[in-house]
Amino acid sequence: MTDTTPKRTASRTPWQVTRSVWFAMFMREAVSRTMTDRMGWFWMLVEPLAFTLIMVAIRGFISGDKLIVNAEFIPWMITGLMGFFLIREGMMRGLGAVDSNSALFAYRQVQPVDPVIVRNFLEGMLRTFIFMLFILGAEMLGMKLFPDSGVQAFGWWFSLWCLGFGLGLSVSVLGSLVPEVGKVVRMINMPLLILSGVIFPLNQLPHWLLEYLMYNPIVHGLELLRAAFFDGYQTVHGTSATYFWLCTLGVIALGLLLHVRFKAALKAQ
Repeated sequence: MTDTTPKRTASRTPWQVTRSVWFAMFMREAVSRTMTDRMGWFWMLVEPLAFTLIMVAIRGFISGDKLIVNAEFIPWMITGLMGFFLIREGMMRGLGAVDSNSALFAYRQVQPVDPVIVRNFLEGMLRTFIFMLFILGAEMLGMKLFPDSGVQAFGWWFSLWCLGFGLGLSVSVLGSLVPEVGKVVRMINMPLLILSGVIFPLNQLPHWLLEYLMYNPIVHGLELLRAAFFDGYQTVHGTSATYFWLCTLGVIALGLLLHVRFKAALKAQ
C-alpha cells in the first residue's frame, strides 16, 4: 500500500529567512568588492598611506608633531584617518546600496534595508583588516601604533562603525528619493575630513571656532579612539562619549524610521 498521508514541509522562521538573505547578499557584495575591481584592494591601502605621506612631507612647515601631547604625529594621524575612513565609507556605501540592488526587491524576502546592512558589515570587516595591516606595518618600522588599551580601542572602533552605519541608513533613503542629496554628501567629504580633526589637532584653534566644531560627533569619536591608542593623550576640550552615542543612536533610529516609512517608495523605484 502506498502512504497517502500528506507530508509536512519544514517552514523556516523569519530570522532564518533574513539570515539566508544576508548571507547571499554578503557573498555577492564580497565578490563584487574584492574580486571584480582589480584595483579595489590597492586603493583601500594606498589612500590612507598617500594621505599620511603627504602630511609627513609638509609637517615641517606646520610643526604638527609639536602640537600633540603624548602621541607621535604619524601614528596619531593614521589612527584618525582610519577611523574617519570607516565612517565615510559606511556612509558612502549606504548611499548607493538601494539603487544598485533594486532588481532584488522583486523577491519579497529582500527589503531595502538589507543591502545597507550587508554593505556596512562588509566595509567594517575590510577596514578592520586594513587597519590591522597598518598597525603591523608600523610596528615593523619601529613606530608605536599598537593600542595601549586594546579593549577600549576595539570598543571605539566599533562605535565609529555604528556611526557610519547610521549615516549609511539615513542617506540610503534620502539619496534614493532625492538625488541631489547624494551630490551634497559627496561634496562634503573633504571639508568633513578637515573639520573633524583628522589631519591636524584642533586644540590650537580659537575657542569660539572649536565651540562650533564640537557639534560634529566625528570629532568626539576620533578623539576617544586616539585616547584608547595613546595612554595619556589629551583629548580636545569638550570631548564627550555621551554626546557621541546620542548622535549615533539618533542617526541609526532616523535611518530605520526612514526605511520603515518609505519602504514601498524604495521598492517601487
